[in-house]
Amino acid sequence: MIKKTLFTLFLFVATIVLSQEKTIENLSTAPNPFKQNTNISFKTNTVSTVTLLVKNVLGKTVFKKKIKTKIGKNTIPFFKDDLATGMYIYSIQNVEKIVSKRFVIQ
Repeated sequence: MIKKTLFTLFLFVATIVLSQEKTIENLSTAPNPFKQNTNISFKTNTVSTVTLLVKNVLGKTVFKKKIKTKIGKNTIPFFKDDLATGMYIYSIQNVEKIVSKRFVIQ
């Protein structure tokens, strides 16, 4: 009886943990490459504050901004401002996860 109870409890906890694991998904940038601005989009299943980081290919952070998310699709406009042409790595980070991709400024 105790084994059944422990097994049921384990399955319950594992289901909760696995269902909450994907907090940031479908990260994309459009258009990519871009000249002046682009939109960074992602989906999330929680309301939270995330950090958008943009790094150059040497790993130096060139842009950082905190953003409040909503459940579902989120879009962040990004303007190149004084960044030089080239490839950059952008990341969306919350308490649980970091998701990174790249974009190119022409």
